[in-house]
Amino acid sequence: MRGFNVLLQKEFREAWRSWKFLWIPLVFALLGMSDPLTNYYMTDILNAVGNLPEGFEMLMPELMPVDLLQGSIGQFQTICLLVLMATFVGAISKERASGVATLLYVRPISFSAHFMSKFIVMSTVGFISILAGFAASIYYTVVLYGTFEIGPLVACFFTYFSWLLFVIAVTLMMSAAFKTVVATACAFTVIFIGQILDSLVGTFWTISPWKLPLYGVQLMRGTMEMSDYWWSLSLTLVVSLICVSIGILTMKKNASMTKI
Repeated sequence: MRGFNVLLQKEFREAWRSWKFLWIPLVFALLGMSDPLTNYYMTDILNAVGNLPEGFEMLMPELMPVDLLQGSIGQFQTICLLVLMATFVGAISKERASGVATLLYVRPISFSAHFMSKFIVMSTVGFISILAGFAASIYYTVVLYGTFEIGPLVACFFTYFSWLLFVIAVTLMMSAAFKTVVATACAFTVIFIGQILDSLVGTFWTISPWKLPLYGVQLMRGTMEMSDYWWSLSLTLVVSLICVSIGILTMKKNASMTKI
């Protein structure tokens, strides 16, 4: 892949200068710590708010550490994914629209190097972000509720990272294939509508990329059917590779659409 190292350095510099390595992990960390803190201090929060009926008493359910981590992952699945996808969905399409891509395409670099440099930087930002989110959630859960088993916890983390790689591959593929507005709509539809459909009718199938976040939690609970897990993980990685391949091909095909 011609020019890969140069492009990779360029993408890392741009991500660093735009503070993506700071503010996106910060969003994950804040949402990761919110669930254990909110649940633990819920009674105090309600008392501080006041205006409760006389004699009102709220019985909080007894939560296990894995329940709090599951709640944090639920936060990652909504707001955090929205932030991550919105940040990167124009990574390729905006370069075409602004004419920046012209400066790259006239040089002896390959489209695969261009695409993969963006994918690696996005994946690195995603990895640091979920590491920050998991770390914040785990720290406050351990302090307030109890400890985790290290092995299942690590398996859960990398399972979620595999899901995030799928999200990034879909997002970047859409950016390569369409203009920014259309790419945003398509990427959000695939990921979020897929989540909604899986939550509504997902009981009819057990193998799907959208099940990986849940399967990571089930690994920690010890209730996971491992054949379903391995098939889902394999399918997710294969589909991610297909999305990357399609993204490279469509990036090359749409090079003529670049603004001059």
